[in-house]
Amino acid sequence: MSKEAYFKDKVVWITGASSGIGKELCIQLSKLGAKLILSSRNEQALVELSKELSFTENHLVLPLDLSESSSFDHILDLALSKFNRIDLLIQNGGISQRGTAFDSSEDVVRKIMEVNFFGNVMLTKSVLPSLRKSKGQILVISSIAGKFGFFLRSSYSASKHALHGYYESLALEEEENGLSVTIACPGKINTPISTNAIAADGQKHGEMDHNQETGMPVEECVSQLLKALISKKREVLIGNKEIKAVTLRRFFPALFWKIIKNQSAT
Repeated sequence: MSKEAYFKDKVVWITGASSGIGKELCIQLSKLGAKLILSSRNEQALVELSKELSFTENHLVLPLDLSESSSFDHILDLALSKFNRIDLLIQNGGISQRGTAFDSSEDVVRKIMEVNFFGNVMLTKSVLPSLRKSKGQILVISSIAGKFGFFLRSSYSASKHALHGYYESLALEEEENGLSVTIACPGKINTPISTNAIAADGQKHGEMDHNQETGMPVEECVSQLLKALISKKREVLIGNKEIKAVTLRRFFPALFWKIIKNQSAT
């Protein structure tokens, strides 16, 4: 099935929509005729983005903070009042980390888990009844760091590992209800994720890492994500040669640890 045929008129809710992978998902899906709900904390960026999208009148800006789960049911009501249904929930919102486990404060650890895991999960729980009705889909943007730990990513990696356990369980439970779940594990993608990452003291990292700057173009990443959704893949690895590390760890773990310790953290 073509992308146009699959996504046309689908109601798609995208968190983390104001930048990076989320923003590019909005751009490509709008061109395919999807009806979008754009969410992130940055309302101004969402409004500006919505004006640039194809079929602007088909989209709804709904600011959302993943650390404030008490607001989710109200925000869902606003979404349903416009579209009446949700066909696809894309859980892209989150924060990355650039700080050692030793130096990272308790507040940093808790913030990362609150946003990346608890907020993510509680939003899914709010939307799940609507997704059951539409026999819809969930796309969870995890990370290659959800497959193994890495320098300066301890809590971030932990939050992504937790998402795998939760959504693999959810996928099994909800299959009988016609709902499918895809977990995506991007590697090095050219997005501002490192710039927006938080350091050990809770401040913004504020730098574009070399690994991101030289990573796969975000347009190609999103193209692969859309193909994975059409195929209803359970899991998809997206990136360049770095994603081979997942296979290396599985079959040659001793060699993996020798190689990975020499890789640049940024």
